[in-house]
Amino acid sequence: MHFKTIFKSLKNKDMLKRVLVILGIVVVYRFLAQIPVPMGDATTFREAVANLLEKSDFSNFLNLISGGGLASFSVILVGLSPYITSSIVIQLLTKAIPSLEELSNDGETGRRKINQWTRLLTVPLAIIQSIAYIFILYQSTLSANIASEFTPTMGDWALSVTAMTAGSVVLMWFGELITEQGIGNGISTLIFASIISQLPTTMASLGAALFDTSEGTLNLFGWLNLPVNPTTFWIVLGFSIAMLIVVYFLVKLNEAQRIITINYAKRVHGNSSYGGIKSILPIKMIAAGVIPVIFATAFLSLPALIGQVITSVNPGNEFGASLVSIFSAPSANNFATMYPDGITGRWFVYPALYFVLVFMFTYFYTSIIFNTKEIADNLQKQGGFIEGVRPGISTANYLGKVVNRLDLFGALALGLVAMLPFITDYIFIAITGAPIGLSISGTGLLIVVTVALENLRSVDSRALMITYDDFGNELEDK
Repeated sequence: MHFKTIFKSLKNKDMLKRVLVILGIVVVYRFLAQIPVPMGDATTFREAVANLLEKSDFSNFLNLISGGGLASFSVILVGLSPYITSSIVIQLLTKAIPSLEELSNDGETGRRKINQWTRLLTVPLAIIQSIAYIFILYQSTLSANIASEFTPTMGDWALSVTAMTAGSVVLMWFGELITEQGIGNGISTLIFASIISQLPTTMASLGAALFDTSEGTLNLFGWLNLPVNPTTFWIVLGFSIAMLIVVYFLVKLNEAQRIITINYAKRVHGNSSYGGIKSILPIKMIAAGVIPVIFATAFLSLPALIGQVITSVNPGNEFGASLVSIFSAPSANNFATMYPDGITGRWFVYPALYFVLVFMFTYFYTSIIFNTKEIADNLQKQGGFIEGVRPGISTANYLGKVVNRLDLFGALALGLVAMLPFITDYIFIAITGAPIGLSISGTGLLIVVTVALENLRSVDSRALMITYDDFGNELEDK
């Protein structure tokens, strides 16, 4: 990264404007996370949300990508989940329906139509999820006898659902505005901002536990006495070292790529010759980035939400209880209630499904963003070829084999990284008898590292372009 160039590019008005627009959107986004849903007493519903977060992994996922919007019962409670689900559905339909696949390959016009359909599908999904969550929360307040004096009217329901749906649509719009600035993907940036926004609370909790010396202080080598909790100090130190190692390997995985040399045929036109040069085609090992993890979490967590709705309507329904039990991620919150006899075979169902979905979505999303036939056609039109490979269909087949091999290792690596929190839980169960519950933290760490690298790369590219233009203008002035 050219950090000096990045700082120099901020002197450019256009670059500064783009950065300020993104920062302004993030500030407004965080402001929306503090506006409560207009439904009765917000404090009452926050208590119901706290209970729900302990039972549903989908709720934890929503709380993560909404920057705590669910925990605070804000108007962005549903967050970006409807848009993510809509993207999954449209992309699956694009692969299943030939006419949609042709439309997606029809250049910018086709992609705009598909994006428009994705936005339109987001609205009904946001309405359905808004109704489902308000219903579940209200039923939770009734079962806990904390809202017996409040009975929502149809007007209350309409206002609340409208506010939550509008919040989801606004977030989708914010994501597209950020993408238009040309500095990273907007949706990923908002999710990144959501996770980062929860770090101060986590750091404050760790700090309070670290400096709690009620159980004694840390004595080093008999000559240095530190005013910190000894147990918490070693745990924090161990996790800090482990996190640095994991971040290092995540960066390496994200940057890993296969370089393919492209040769361009030499052409003679009159007295001039063109081509006869070499270029490179870099293919990333994990071209899909963090999208497979986000898709897998959202896709796998929906059955738990359906189970919550069923059990709210009919508390004794076995089918709803089974959905909640099978599709809830094992965590420190639900371990004692769901697994009173310790680890059983059911504990491994969710991690196994999670791994399989991450693996499948890696292949699926890579096939969407890396069209080998289109790349082969473009190379042939430009007179480019891979040494030892015929242009056209042979090049497409060759690139397909390379991408599939990279995807195999990339999908396995991404799946294993997603499994790290569960592995950590197993270790803590063996040592202490209970998990530490880092499932969502592992996903969050993966998202933060990947999005940060992608956004830095986008900023670096734009900064190089801007400073290059400024350098050319300085030469012209001289």
